[in-house]
Amino acid sequence: MSDPRYPIGKFSYSGPLTAEQRQECLTNIEQTPARLRAALHGLSEQHLDTPYRDGGWTLRQVAHHVPDSHMNSYIRFKLALTENDPVIKPYMEDLWAELPEARHAPIEVSLALLDALHQRWMLMLRKLTDAEWKRTFRHPELGPMPLDKTLALYSWHGRHHVAHVTSLRERMGW
Repeated sequence: MSDPRYPIGKFSYSGPLTAEQRQECLTNIEQTPARLRAALHGLSEQHLDTPYRDGGWTLRQVAHHVPDSHMNSYIRFKLALTENDPVIKPYMEDLWAELPEARHAPIEVSLALLDALHQRWMLMLRKLTDAEWKRTFRHPELGPMPLDKTLALYSWHGRHHVAHVTSLRERMGW
């Protein structure tokens, strides 16, 4: 059995991305809100409060995590595009997932946020030049992060969390 933590495998990057790979990543990011919404469609409150794996987040927490993470990435892109190699502030995603709204809020709140965020993010991403894709921000733990690599990471990230939902649904027969 594959590792339920990584239903599509761990992130890997051999970059820089080719133009075709970049377009594929952009399409994946653009489609993340619809894919997540479709994966979560029709689930009961009980289903949403089920962890996708032993010791893992509930599907509700996953639904709230994706826009939290993508908002942070959106801001990191903006910082990298307007400052020279800015140091970004990481966030403690595991603790954010334990906050009351991540544990109990209706998922539609975060799905609507993700829709709007991705509309705005894509307006920026689709206009970046080759030179801008090479710009970086500095992650205190990971070091310099080119926007090209960050694009690949968030292309993977959306598909990764959608697969958490779809793989649980498949295992449970939902």
